[in-house]
Amino acid sequence: MRPLRGIAFKLASVLVFIVMASMIKSTADHVPAGQTVFFRSFFAIPVIFVWLAVRRELPGGLKTANPFGHFWRGLMGTLAMGFGFAGLGYLPLPEVTAIGYAAPILTVVFAAMFLGEEVRLFRISAVAMGMVGVMIVVYPRLTVLSGDAAGYLEAFGAMVVLGGAVFASLAQVFVRRLVNTEPTAAIVFYFSLTATALSLITIPFGWVWPTLGEAAILVGAGLLGGVGQILLTSSYREADASLVAPFDYASMIFALGIGYFVFAEVPTLPMLAGAALIVTAGILIIWRERQLGLERTRQRKAMTPQG
Repeated sequence: MRPLRGIAFKLASVLVFIVMASMIKSTADHVPAGQTVFFRSFFAIPVIFVWLAVRRELPGGLKTANPFGHFWRGLMGTLAMGFGFAGLGYLPLPEVTAIGYAAPILTVVFAAMFLGEEVRLFRISAVAMGMVGVMIVVYPRLTVLSGDAAGYLEAFGAMVVLGGAVFASLAQVFVRRLVNTEPTAAIVFYFSLTATALSLITIPFGWVWPTLGEAAILVGAGLLGGVGQILLTSSYREADASLVAPFDYASMIFALGIGYFVFAEVPTLPMLAGAALIVTAGILIIWRERQLGLERTRQRKAMTPQG
């Protein structure tokens, strides 16, 4: 285990994904979200494939005992990606990032519902705090009664991004099931493959012919998506998940910077306050997961016969 290297990989992945999101945002006014999902997924496949080949995880690393599990994880992940990309066309980048933080909080709820994981008062309180933060971020956008066209679009965008967070949390639940039987290489690869195939279903809903500049940006976003996935996976190889997971929230710093300097997006006080609550709740959940993991480890050691 090399914790500093793991943290470095994690921060690099967070930066790469935010840059990727900003590239996608720059094309969102013209290119439909489904078409963007195709570029993001399809052009990530060669990067991931080369990485797996270098690690000598081909073809053995792609064997699967649960193809339907990969399909459902891919479906939820594709919907999350599509909703998130669509939201970038309606809301500032930092706001989309903040609402997206609801995903790991909702994962606690869905893991209890579908995986039977026990959720005690501490995590219930953290989830409640996180959801209050989400409502603080979303509430100013819910201006549907104002009769203002921009207000309608912003409210729609907020709901779309929140829907993406719901699907992202469901995708994480499927990942938790898959890791019990599937190698990481298979989970990474088949997600990109499934998302590419599913994105083609959206062709009848209005794909466009992108300009040369837009095509270059979208291809670049796809390649960055593959690189980001490799960096993310590598971070968890180098350090404990409980150590590197909190660095996900560094994405808010990057999003604020890119939003301000690239898109001239000035963050509002409610957005910052809500994001602070969501981040605090997320870190508390991660801390609690670590404590429970240490407790389970101690119990296993206590039950192991001593030779």
